[in-house]
Amino acid sequence: MSTLLYWLDPWEPSPTVVICVLLAAVLFARGARHARVSVPRRLSFWIGLVALYVALHTRLDYFFEHEFFMHRLQHLVLHHLGPFLIALSYPGAALRAGIPFAWRQRWVRPATQTKVARVFFDIVFNPVIAVTLFVGLIYFWLLSPIHFKAMLDYRLYRVMNWSMVIDGLLFWWLVLDPRPAPPARLAPGRRILVVIAAIPPQIILGAYIFFTPHELYPIYSICGRAFTWITPMRDQQVGGLLLWIPGSMMSVIGALIALRHWLRLSARSRLRKEREPGAGAPVTDAKTPASTAS
Repeated sequence: MSTLLYWLDPWEPSPTVVICVLLAAVLFARGARHARVSVPRRLSFWIGLVALYVALHTRLDYFFEHEFFMHRLQHLVLHHLGPFLIALSYPGAALRAGIPFAWRQRWVRPATQTKVARVFFDIVFNPVIAVTLFVGLIYFWLLSPIHFKAMLDYRLYRVMNWSMVIDGLLFWWLVLDPRPAPPARLAPGRRILVVIAAIPPQIILGAYIFFTPHELYPIYSICGRAFTWITPMRDQQVGGLLLWIPGSMMSVIGALIALRHWLRLSARSRLRKEREPGAGAPVTDAKTPASTAS
């Protein structure tokens, strides 16, 4: 027990992480009692949420800051695995039901119906922008000068990690939405194309990091490595492989799940609305991610 408590003790305590995780947990636990949430969906949500917490707020953060391949493992959880599992649980109805009805009527609904909110979600859920953000953030934070500064400045380090979490949630929510369009933002076929489009850039960047013959991220050697038995180049190669193979495989799995939704909706004749005039136009009544999945 003492060993477990040691590893759960955060390397750098963050009230923001604790509040956000607790809020999501309480809302889902409250709402799951009223919304119909199957056991597999509940497990998917809780595993995803715990994965995010472990990657953000435990002693493992020391290793994430002192080894490049551990940093890539952290971002694989923050940007891919954790958000993927949460989106796969389709927790929108449960999270919505977890908010007191009076609060929904007075605060949540008016906030999601403002022009600013509609424009924001129209932008981030645009398929081209969604793919660009999903891949672009990986490239941006792995630019050597940016990465150097992010690993030295704890404020920029936290911005980096939270940007990966938020973007991951938005992207996988868009791709794994099980509903027809509308009310979903994208038609099932376009969801498949969106997630497939994110695969080649990840492969290219992972291969570049793996095959580069010199050290791209000297910050880990400067600040001291957690594992002295791993050479800088081997550390970099393993990090490149984590981006290249597991990261791309997560996108392949996402595409297969989107394909499954497409086939299921087609078999149930629930794609008719997508063939009606104007059905391909963006939905103007934007909603928060928590209210768009059921």
